[in-house]
Amino acid sequence: MARLNLKAIEERVAPLAGGQTYDREFIFDLLLAYGKPQSSVTRLRTGDLNVAANPATEVAQKKVVYFKETTGDPLEVLEELKSSPDVVRFSTRFVIVTDYDELVAMDTKTGETIGFPIRDIDQHFTFFLPWAGMEKAQYVAETHADVKAAERMGKLFDELLQANPDLLKQPRGRHALNLFFTRLLFCYFAEDTGIFAESQFTNAVGSHTQDDGSDTADFLTDLFTALDTADASDKPKHLAAFPYVNGRLFTMSEEHVVPMFTKKAREELINAGKLIWREINPDIFGSMFQAIVTPGKRSDLGQHYTSVPNILKTIEPLFLNALKDDLDESFDSVKKLEALLDRISAIKVFDPACGSGNFLIIAYKELRKLEHAILERLAELDNKHLVLFAESRINIENFYGIEIDDFAVEVAILSLWIAKHQMNTEFKEKFNISIPLIPLKETGQIKQGNATRVDWNDVCPNDGEEIYLIGNPPYKGAKYQTTEMKADFPFVFGNRPFNKNLDYIALWFVKGADYIAGTQAELAFVTTNSVSQGEHVGLMFPTIFDKGIEIGFAHTSFKWENNAKRNAGVTVAVINLRAGRMGEKFIFTDGLQIAAQNINGYLVDAATIYVSKSTKPRNGLPVMRSGSMPLDGGNLVLSPAEADSIRSDASAAKFVKSFLGSDEFIKGKDRYALWISDRDQTTARANADIASRIERGWVPR
Repeated sequence: MARLNLKAIEERVAPLAGGQTYDREFIFDLLLAYGKPQSSVTRLRTGDLNVAANPATEVAQKKVVYFKETTGDPLEVLEELKSSPDVVRFSTRFVIVTDYDELVAMDTKTGETIGFPIRDIDQHFTFFLPWAGMEKAQYVAETHADVKAAERMGKLFDELLQANPDLLKQPRGRHALNLFFTRLLFCYFAEDTGIFAESQFTNAVGSHTQDDGSDTADFLTDLFTALDTADASDKPKHLAAFPYVNGRLFTMSEEHVVPMFTKKAREELINAGKLIWREINPDIFGSMFQAIVTPGKRSDLGQHYTSVPNILKTIEPLFLNALKDDLDESFDSVKKLEALLDRISAIKVFDPACGSGNFLIIAYKELRKLEHAILERLAELDNKHLVLFAESRINIENFYGIEIDDFAVEVAILSLWIAKHQMNTEFKEKFNISIPLIPLKETGQIKQGNATRVDWNDVCPNDGEEIYLIGNPPYKGAKYQTTEMKADFPFVFGNRPFNKNLDYIALWFVKGADYIAGTQAELAFVTTNSVSQGEHVGLMFPTIFDKGIEIGFAHTSFKWENNAKRNAGVTVAVINLRAGRMGEKFIFTDGLQIAAQNINGYLVDAATIYVSKSTKPRNGLPVMRSGSMPLDGGNLVLSPAEADSIRSDASAAKFVKSFLGSDEFIKGKDRYALWISDRDQTTARANADIASRIERGWVPR
């Protein structure tokens, strides 16, 4: 007989509940409900398998059950029976005693004891699930959730893809699978941080599903529905202890499907639950997990998230340092502290390329920390501030984002919720006041769309409030932009002229300038440093400065660094834009903060000038059609050893030239290249090595 799943068992136990009259047949019907073979139950009923010491009032089957009727106190009888020689001798799994009004039972393997009116058997059916092969799971968190955790989730993702090959063929199949994983992430975090009971989710999966994974999808579907159900009485009995989450995270729809599981996938699901999720860094993990579910990105796990120090290079000079200065100046004034609290509660933070939300998360956490410091000081200055604080005034609804990837949108919203819970925990540690995360009240202000084509005022209306735009928008050089990227430029520039050599990130700077012009809003973006070098300065900054915008601060070129296993290896800058004449200006270079009178597009303290490109030489030299741009696939570039080998052929030696680039010039390296004019091709090809290289990489001029 095939094993029954949880729902089937619940349906079979249900008829045993209610106000009926109970007798000895109850135990036989109960065993049948859990899938025990009819033949075995019949033999137990007739006495063939009954090994009880007193068959008149007791029913016992080896390794299964010891059932006893009583007219006394069932609990007292159970205490006597559970250590009796017969129970020990026959390795009985469950000991059950009832007077047919109350029922008490003990699981001899786990030591758990339960008692309830026998008519409520349907509400406690999960206690006897081991009869159906579903053992009670008690998992203990073992290791911290970090990069390895993301890799483990990747294994589950891969296993589910194999188990559901048709899912990705559906129009929104990958989206559905991605949303499923955001739910799992929330459940893992919730059961490890007090939102759920400890290990509640993982233990429920382990206890209420078959080990072959065949009913895992059905169980998770029921669980997610229960998490979106406010009234516990409307939930299945075995899921009634799970809280109501709300926040649209668990709302079921056609897009919110649960994939089918295999035995291996179920194991990976449970193994992930053994990790310690309470210390997860949502600002990091979101980016790593996004790489897990994005084709072709797995090898870059954690490579491109923006580290906290780099984010602070953006938000500290933008607004955080000034707020901390205000706290210092207001430290002894209740009135000023209250005004500062009012101010920070109204600040809006907007990331128009938010990815999985790491900039918004760090900004949220920093403002919460500042709020905590203000509240602590207010309580020290005035007793009236010792009253209980019901909620933080730093609202997630004040954090806005635009992201083109729909899954990243879901991860960003989830990560903000996780960050909120972590800060609520810090709040409790400081003030001994609990701020519950659920039911989730905020749905978030993260919107899916192409930020170059979305009206930013539709996402975060700029009504003259204190708004800070932050982020790390995408940058792609003109020669590397896709057709879709090229098509975004007219949407941003409109009737204004633009140069096709602009970097893709220029669209964010131009739209940002349009958004903040004439208001107190400011922006600071992490950007490729090339936007402030060479001809690009003259291509982008005139459009920005013509809006009455200035650079308030800038971090000159620095190496992108984070804690990933592999760093991205790019050089970036941070550029702030604001309406003109708003305050002091600073340039940050090599850890030094240097005051500036004017910061131009080259990020130097100098007049706003542009070095323009000229196609005509001013010194009589020939026109340079193109710079040093190797288009040969590397086949015409030689190492010193390769150059020596070709120069050993006297007739070919003249084709080997020194090849000097910035790296060679700065570091004193030697590199060479083949330099062959069209008229010398025949002579050059006489050398076999040169001929081979030409065939592999020759680009006619």
